[in-house]
Amino acid sequence: MSDDFLTIEPRIHDVGHLEVARFLPHMKCRHLGPFVFFDHIGPAAMPAGVGMDVRPHPHIGLATVTYLFEGAIEHRDSLGFDQVIRPGDVNWMTAGRGIVHSERTPAAERAAGQRMHGIQTWVALPQADEETTPAFHHHPAATLPSLTLDEGRVRLRVVAGDAFGLRSPVAVFARTLYVAIECDAGARLTIDEEHRERGIHVADGAVAIGGHTLTAGQMLVLPARGTFALHALVPTRLFLFGGDPLDGERFMWWNFVSSSRERIEQAKRDWSEGRFDQVPGETEFIPLPDR
Repeated sequence: MSDDFLTIEPRIHDVGHLEVARFLPHMKCRHLGPFVFFDHIGPAAMPAGVGMDVRPHPHIGLATVTYLFEGAIEHRDSLGFDQVIRPGDVNWMTAGRGIVHSERTPAAERAAGQRMHGIQTWVALPQADEETTPAFHHHPAATLPSLTLDEGRVRLRVVAGDAFGLRSPVAVFARTLYVAIECDAGARLTIDEEHRERGIHVADGAVAIGGHTLTAGQMLVLPARGTFALHALVPTRLFLFGGDPLDGERFMWWNFVSSSRERIEQAKRDWSEGRFDQVPGETEFIPLPDR
């Protein structure tokens, strides 16, 4: 990591009725701690009768992490898990040597309409764990450790890893920093050097830190060294994330992450030739892209 601040501007994609802002990977920051992919979904209003339908697709070499502020997503995977995630919960899916999943709007929310707002990230597995057994774990919001600071004006929840003297029950493969934070206007929070790589993403609101002002939908990578004071300029929701650096570079192609180009080529062949397990009850799938 650099000793300078780095502001990351996202690439914006429209996915049906949703706008998705992709921050990682970025040309100046391919990964931060173990995080190799960072998407900010919404906020968006989805009308009655309209839903999100991400057909079954494969992953290798990573764990996907979903956290919502608003809305609901039904996760189904090739291990047989069928789980609706709601605001404050964590869905952690370890792809390892290979898993397939779909993400759709649950029937009730599809019928009534809903607002969608959340964060989806990918965490690269350490090289020794890239071929681990696939797994899925759901953690309800009430099971995640929380803390209030600055006389109650800062409320934080440790989504994964450890921070502020707390440790999440989410099982991680390397030291991870992933904290959801809500701040009242005027609140202050000290971010120390406890983790080697650190970044801030503002979901909504505005903060000042290190001479920089961040507003909704912006990301700032902090210098490798230093303790920083964060000041919420208005009511704000943000993420503090990062952790230990990756144990080597990663190759990314479509939904595949690996330290080996050859392993990604094998995954491409396996998906094209139908060698991944299927999601029970689903016949649709996303074909391998041409590029």
